[in-house]
Amino acid sequence: MLFSGRRRKLAVNAQTEIYGQPLQFYGQPPLENISLSEFETFAVDRLKLLKTVETLGVSYVKASEQYSFKLMNESKSLNFPYRPEAGSMDDRKPQPGPTEYDKRRKDHISHFILRLAYCQTEDLRRWFIQQEVDLFRHRFSELHPKQKLEFLHRNNLQYDTISVEEKKALQDKLISSSAGISGITVEDQDFYKVPFQDALDVVRMRKVYLKAGYVYIPHQDIVTIVLNDFRTRLSKALALTARSLPAVHSDERLQPLLNHLSHAYVGQDYSIQKNVGKISLEQIDSLSAKSFPLCMRQLHQALRENHHLRHGGRMQYGLFLKGIGLSLEQALQFWRSEFIRGKVDADKFDKAYAYSVRHMFGKEGKRTDYTPFSCMKVILSNPPSQGDHHGCPFRHSDPELLKQKLQFYKVSPSGIHQILELVKGMHYQLACQKYFELTHNVEDATFSLNHPNQYFTESQKLLGTGRDMKRETDGAQRSQENASTKGSSTAREAAAKPPQQIAEMTEELDSFFQDA
Repeated sequence: MLFSGRRRKLAVNAQTEIYGQPLQFYGQPPLENISLSEFETFAVDRLKLLKTVETLGVSYVKASEQYSFKLMNESKSLNFPYRPEAGSMDDRKPQPGPTEYDKRRKDHISHFILRLAYCQTEDLRRWFIQQEVDLFRHRFSELHPKQKLEFLHRNNLQYDTISVEEKKALQDKLISSSAGISGITVEDQDFYKVPFQDALDVVRMRKVYLKAGYVYIPHQDIVTIVLNDFRTRLSKALALTARSLPAVHSDERLQPLLNHLSHAYVGQDYSIQKNVGKISLEQIDSLSAKSFPLCMRQLHQALRENHHLRHGGRMQYGLFLKGIGLSLEQALQFWRSEFIRGKVDADKFDKAYAYSVRHMFGKEGKRTDYTPFSCMKVILSNPPSQGDHHGCPFRHSDPELLKQKLQFYKVSPSGIHQILELVKGMHYQLACQKYFELTHNVEDATFSLNHPNQYFTESQKLLGTGRDMKRETDGAQRSQENASTKGSSTAREAAAKPPQQIAEMTEELDSFFQDA
C-alpha cells in the first residue's frame, strides 16, 4: 500500500534521514506499511540476533575481538547492519544482496516489532533491554571517532572533544585519573567534556577527572554515558508501549502474533514424528539420567516417586517424550502403568486421563498435533505452584533448592557456582547449557540451547547413541528450516487477507508505536 499526499512525503523524508545514519536511538517509530510475512520475518531474525548477543555475552568477554567477530558474522548472515562505513551510503559502490538502506530499515522496523512484543511483562522487558543495550554497545564501539561525535550531537548529547591545548594543560590530571592512559597514549586519545550529572556512574567509581562541574572522559569510556542514556530511553519507551497492550489484545489478529514472538522458538520443529519407535519404555529411566535436561529429569523423578503428575507436568513431560520418539500406544502404556501404581486404578485412568494423552497426539478434540514445549514457553508460561513439578528449574526453583538438586546430580562445586551466577543474571537457557556441558564433560557446547528436545538430541549425538536418530531428525529439520518465520496459525490466516486489510492492520501498529 502506498502512502498518499503529505503523509507519504513525510514518511519518505523521515526514513531517508533515519536510515542515512549508521546508528540510532530508535526515537522515531517506522512510518510505512509492511506485509505480515515481512513483519514476522524481521521480528524472528532480530530475535535470533538478540539470542546470539545473550549467548556471546556469557561465553566471551564483551567487546573482545572474538565476541565482536562472532556478533558481526551473525549480523551479516541475518542481513542486519554489521560494520559502519565512513561516508554516506550514496558514496559507496553498490554491493550484491540487500543494500545498507535495506539493512538499516530492517533493523529499525524489527526493533519496534519486538518492542511491542516484549513490553508485556517485567521479565520480558528486562531481557529485551539487556540484549538491546549489549547490541548497541557493540555497534557504537564499531563507529569511527567522527561518527561517534556526529551521533552524540544528533541525539542532543552535546559532548565535545577537548582541544589539544586543553589536553596538554590537563595531561597529568587525565593520566592519573583515567585507567589505562599513559603519557604516550594520552596524546592520541580523544577526551570528552561532559556535565558531571550525565556521568554519575563514572564519577561514583572515581574513574575520571572532575573539574568545575565537568568530567573528562576518555574516548573508550564515553560509551558508558551513551549506554545509560539509551537504557533510560528504551525503558521509558517500553513502559509507554505497554499502555497500548489492552488495545492490541482486543485485536484477534495482532494478539496471537505478538504472543508468538514473545514466546518464540527459532530452532527445529520437534512436532514431526520421524522418531516414533526409536526409544523403548525400558530405556526411559537410563535416558533420563544421562540425556534429559534438568526440567524433564525432575519431572521423570517426580512421576516415579509420586506415581502422578498434575496437568502442567503431564503436558510438558508428555510432549517431550512424544518428541523424542514415544508413540501414542507407548505413551498410553507408560502413563497407565505409572498412575495405577498410585491412587488411580486402570478404569479411572481410562476415563479421566487417557483422553488427554490421545489429545496430545492429535487424536481427540481439535485434532491438533501438539508441539513439544520450547525453553521460552517453559520459562515464560504457566509458572508452577505448590505441588507442581513442571517449569524450568533454573527459572522457578529457589536457588538453595536448585543447588541441592545439582549436588544430588553430582555437579562439581565450581560448576554449581557457574550455574547459579548465570541464574542470578537471569540467563536461564545458558544455565541449562552449562549444566549440559558439565554433565557431558565438554568445555564448550557447539550449539545454542533453545529446546529441551534439542538437549536430548545433542546429548545422544555426543554419547554416540543417537546416530540413527540424527539421520531421521536432519530430514525433519530441513523440512522445517523456515518454520520459525511462519508464526502462529492466526498470523498465517491474516497473511492471506486482502492487501487493504493488511494495510489497516499495520496502520494500527503505527498508533501503538507513536505512543512509545
